[in-house]
Amino acid sequence: MTSRILSTVNLLGLLAIVGVVTPAIAQQSATVNRGVVEIETTGTAGSSVRIAEDLANLIDDGATRRVVPVVGKSALQNLLDLKYLRGIDMAILPIDVLDYAKEQKLLSSAEAGPYYITKLYNEEFHLLARAEIKDLRDIANQKVNIDVRGSGTAVTASRLFSLLNIPVTVTNYSQEMALDKLRRGEITALAFVAGKPAPLFLPLKRDHGLHFLAVPINQAMSATYLPARLSATDYPEIIPQDQAIETIAVGNVLAVAELRQLAERYRNVANFVDVFFTGFQSLLAPGHHPKWADLNVAAELPGWRRFAPADQWLQRNMQITKAPSPEMLKSMFARFVDERRQAIGGGAMSQQDKDALFQQFQSWQRSQAQ
Repeated sequence: MTSRILSTVNLLGLLAIVGVVTPAIAQQSATVNRGVVEIETTGTAGSSVRIAEDLANLIDDGATRRVVPVVGKSALQNLLDLKYLRGIDMAILPIDVLDYAKEQKLLSSAEAGPYYITKLYNEEFHLLARAEIKDLRDIANQKVNIDVRGSGTAVTASRLFSLLNIPVTVTNYSQEMALDKLRRGEITALAFVAGKPAPLFLPLKRDHGLHFLAVPINQAMSATYLPARLSATDYPEIIPQDQAIETIAVGNVLAVAELRQLAERYRNVANFVDVFFTGFQSLLAPGHHPKWADLNVAAELPGWRRFAPADQWLQRNMQITKAPSPEMLKSMFARFVDERRQAIGGGAMSQQDKDALFQQFQSWQRSQAQ
């Protein structure tokens, strides 16, 4: 996937200069551009590219609707692109990037944030350290890599260390380079925000001298972040079966540019919303990114404004959004079982046992309704 391609409109402008635009070419241009929306993702290392691909497969109908994913540079740059870059209709952003941009004076504190369609999924904060670092406080005044400048990890790590009042010496290497430097002792720890299990950490073994540090949530964090855990189910080669690592999770949001003065693009995104919200439950089926299980289309985001067509759809279909489908309910039940067993240090339950337990739950639920 290229970051941007020469649009048909620009090509037509070039052809017009040399006088070779024909009615057939003009018709082809209108066909190709019909219903197109561009959605910017936050790079190939996280979940957003795969999420955008799933959206494209759901929305595209080959005639009247099309989603064009665009690979962006960083979370912070995507926020600025959504505001200023021509052609970008939507972007997948971490929720905390808006507050960070205002803290850094990149946006006015009085300025309204972008619109949003829905909260999408959560990604977990991983803090990997050398063996001699036993506690979060041990990284104070040490070299900690927080990924490249402006990335989602850099945004979240900077805010977390500030909220925790832990000063660190920041480095901004790529994650692969940082992992190599961590192994060689050139840095003390690396931070990475990614949906678990992150491929970067899967090759790690317990005898490599590295481990995850706990980052327990506190009151100052809870306004923006959620409690989360890393366990042996996620990283069996580095986390023992009887342990769970407390950490935080960062929500991601599907944000929308200011399109009210751009009638065609506004209409295209409104059509996108209708198809997405109507068919999103199909994304819970096997073959799609597992993070779709986190989706709650009706979730409210303080400090963000809901895109009007999304709000109107929810008002019309509130009962549908409140009542999960049987498939979604089953998926939520399975996740609940996994998280509870992790919390008490129990082993993973087989899918067959989960299905049997879910059937018992349904029987109990029916008996309560009688």
